[in-house]
Order: sequence, then C-alpha cells, then structure tokens
Amino acid sequence: MPPPGGFEAIKYKRNLPFRGPGGVAILAGVTGICAFGFYRLGQGNLEKRELKREKVWSRLHLVPLLLAEGDRDAYRREHAAVEREREIMKDVKGWEAGKSVYSDSRYRSSNSIVVL
Repeated sequence: MPPPGGFEAIKYKRNLPFRGPGGVAILAGVTGICAFGFYRLGQGNLEKRELKREKVWSRLHLVPLLLAEGDRDAYRREHAAVEREREIMKDVKGWEAGKSVYSDSRYRSSNSIVVL
C-alpha cells in the first residue's frame, strides 16, 4: 500500500539556472553601444575639422610673417656678399661692388618662395 500521506510528487520540470539577459535586452544593449559610438565618432570628426580649419588659418596668417623674415634674411645675406666682394676686389680699379651684371636696373631676387 502507499505510504501515509501519499507518494512524493514526480519532478518532471527542468530546473535550469537563469542564463543571462534575453535577446531583446542584448539587442537593446548593442544598439545603445553603437549609438554612443557613432555619437563619439561624430564629435571626433567635428573636432578634427575644427583643428584642420585652425591649422589652415594659422598658416595663412603666418605667410606674411615668414615672407618678411625671408626678405630680411635675403637682404642681410646680399649686404654681406657685397661687403665681401668689396673687400676682395678693393685692389681692382673701376670695380663697383654689388653692381648688377645685367644691363638693366631691375631687381632679381636670388631665391623664390613657393607657398602651398
């Protein structure tokens, strides 16, 4: 006969532990992370664009300064070259130091500057 109180219930249900978030939660998490990544990418692109614009404008504003510095250096070198020529050719009669070898008085610079 059955024991008093009856037989114990048959365990037919699977007793599996909780395995983590469901598919919807994972999809929402991945979507959130991607949205944040695209936001940061956009902010980085804006920052990069601003730095590039600042670099271009700083170069544009520095060109006159660099040209003036180059002109001062060219004048100093030309003046030093005339003085060296005067010192070297001091014993030659009729020699004019610094006189152009061309038959016109047009100024020709010795160097050219290319601004890119």
